[in-house]
Amino acid sequence: MPSAVVPRPQAASGRPPALAVFDGDWTLVAVDQATADLLGRRREELTGRNIWIALPEFAGTIFHSFLLHARSLGERVTWRGFYPPAGCWLDATAERVDDQLHVSLRRSVGPVPDGAADPAAEAAEYDRMRFLAEVSEAMTSTLDPAESVATLVDLVVPRLCDWALVTVLGDDGAPADEGRAHRDPTRLGDLDLYLSRRVRAANEDNPMATALLTGEPIHLPVIDPALVEPALGDDEEVRAAWERLDSTSITVVPLRARAETFGVLALVNTSARPPHGEMEIATAVEVARRASLAIDNARLYGRQLAVAETLQRSLLTPPPQPDDLEIAVRYLPASSTLHVGGDWYDAFQQPDGATLLVIGDVVGHNVDAAAAMGQVRSILRGIAYDRQEEPARVLTRVDAALTGLRIGTLATALIARLEQPPELAGTGRRVLRWSSAGHLAPLLLHGDGRVETLEAAPQTLLGAESTRPRTDAVAEVSAGDTLLFYTDGLVEQGRTGIDEGTDRLVAAVRELGPVPVDRLCDALIERIVGRRPEDDVAIVAVRCHPQDGGPAQAS
Repeated sequence: MPSAVVPRPQAASGRPPALAVFDGDWTLVAVDQATADLLGRRREELTGRNIWIALPEFAGTIFHSFLLHARSLGERVTWRGFYPPAGCWLDATAERVDDQLHVSLRRSVGPVPDGAADPAAEAAEYDRMRFLAEVSEAMTSTLDPAESVATLVDLVVPRLCDWALVTVLGDDGAPADEGRAHRDPTRLGDLDLYLSRRVRAANEDNPMATALLTGEPIHLPVIDPALVEPALGDDEEVRAAWERLDSTSITVVPLRARAETFGVLALVNTSARPPHGEMEIATAVEVARRASLAIDNARLYGRQLAVAETLQRSLLTPPPQPDDLEIAVRYLPASSTLHVGGDWYDAFQQPDGATLLVIGDVVGHNVDAAAAMGQVRSILRGIAYDRQEEPARVLTRVDAALTGLRIGTLATALIARLEQPPELAGTGRRVLRWSSAGHLAPLLLHGDGRVETLEAAPQTLLGAESTRPRTDAVAEVSAGDTLLFYTDGLVEQGRTGIDEGTDRLVAAVRELGPVPVDRLCDALIERIVGRRPEDDVAIVAVRCHPQDGGPAQAS
């Protein structure tokens, strides 16, 4: 980049002002140390760099409006105003010299002016800043990357363009999230057809690829048909869709955060709208800067949650399938917490042949809850397998371990031991022995269709450091019976109270009857929870089959 020779006029105070020179593409071709100090940057961070990259906070300010105005004139102009990024009032002089804009800056030393010199400019600036504030508020309202992308395109269409495309790259460099919008709903079909069937070929002239590689905005006041031709290929339907879109100009702004370009925002205008002016481009750059921070935060949060979800899924292992028993499990995270929470289930056989069933819920709905769940589940599983004890004794020892190890969490849990004493061998009848640490009562669907709620005396949560003794409850289960264990997300969906939600669950179980347990779990989730659970949901269903080929018994 060639350097420019900058004259140094004397300021009224006798101290030369800070000087900077911009070329026609808004690249800083020369900057002195005083300017760098005033802008809070090192000279090497400014010289030779595009203003949008070197000073992203510059876009959309009143000072930027002044520079755009100065470039449009052929004479020297001056300005005094407050520059928020520097937190001070500035006196500025700007003059166009050939294709360059020479700018001198210094801190204001006189009285602060009152009133607006240009009411129309002030009104336009107020409208722009209000729009940018709306962008910030909307983009920070979600931590879902896909939702962030959809929000961004809705913000810029039709305010900044006729149609827009946002592409965010994944860790592998391929598009991970894409969003599009068109100001004319009848043209969305054409836009979808073009975007889905266009030829994605490497093309060094592609403005979106250029913006990704350089990290700088690209503006094409006229879209050259030769530039689009490779994307159209031999597909006449794609070509016709592109022609109906009537796209005549484009501005592509990179999405950057933490010194990384991870996506682009493409703003396209039709023949009914002129190409973007410099202030519109500046506003688009500032929109992209604010959106980039929000989208990048969503990406980072998503990566963190993906790790937590992987850990959680690795803990929620498939259940065993003991002889004459059929076990199905399900886990759904709350939709608002992006795939991670504190509910868990477990099912395993003890050395004496009994089957242990566990359902629990750690307080919280975040990564911390998932981590605590992993600790509680591991402690409980180890203690329960170590000795063939009654469920109440297992919960007592788990409570002592949580207190002694200072785990510092609260959780509900229910342990049920399904066993068959020697005197019941071959009869299809089993004994269910359970103890609950503040958890919801399981359901027993009898072979004749009756549904029984297996109530027991209420007991304290795990981690509550209570000294009250825990007790077991006992029930007999026959061949053809089905046990259902669940967490509160299944009964409280739709902000329903526990009693009302339990009645709803009992009715659904009664109606579904003796369907296979896998289908029973899926049907309950579909009927009660749907695709957007408000809370985590965990389910364990156990069907007792006849033994030795004997018939199921009604009980």
